[in-house]
Amino acid sequence: MINQEPIDAVVIPGRDATEVASFMTKVYGWMTAALAITGLVAMVTASSPAILEMVFGSKIAFWGLIIGTFLLVGWLTMAIRTMAPLTATLVFLAYSALNGVLFSSIFLIYTGSSIALTFFITAGTFGVMSIYGYTTKADLSKIGSIAMMALIGIIIASLVNLFLGSETLYWIISYVGVAVFVALVAYDTQKIKDMAIYGFEGEAVEKKASIIGALTLYLDFINLFLFLLRLFGGRKD
Repeated sequence: MINQEPIDAVVIPGRDATEVASFMTKVYGWMTAALAITGLVAMVTASSPAILEMVFGSKIAFWGLIIGTFLLVGWLTMAIRTMAPLTATLVFLAYSALNGVLFSSIFLIYTGSSIALTFFITAGTFGVMSIYGYTTKADLSKIGSIAMMALIGIIIASLVNLFLGSETLYWIISYVGVAVFVALVAYDTQKIKDMAIYGFEGEAVEKKASIIGALTLYLDFINLFLFLLRLFGGRKD
């Protein structure tokens, strides 16, 4: 989960709602593009036995891909300030493509209809909570802090359950995971909006901020989808 602080944000008097909405449109646009790439790559990979064998038939290739995705998103997060906007964009889109290769496995486990249903549930939930985060006057920072602490607990519990194999713990993690990312969608949307209200030191900085904002919401959407899939996904026989 990425919680990026504002990138060189400065107070710009007179920055109105139209400018903020324009920035948020860019954020959602890049997020949607990344989700589309992830979905397309996942479907293409899942439909190709040769690619599936190359990725999942080799432990070296599989773990190399996982490590590669972590390194790529880590590089983007830590080096965003020194990157050119085009570089940041390409790294973000490359990361979404690599995720698509990894997520192709869900097409091997779950039925296509349940994946589609879960996607629409995720999109609807994300939309409602993002609108709430954008429009509410309440400060969601406390909710965000609680959600982040809960996320750490989920990660620890998931690692423990790899050894325990507890079905009860599995379902608890799934429900808590949904609640956490529902909260984070609203919190991150508000945080990104606040960043836009402050403004940016130049067009290049604003472009990079839209990418890091898109990455944050992309990760929220993906994780919410995966937890909902554990609840609503119908497994293949």
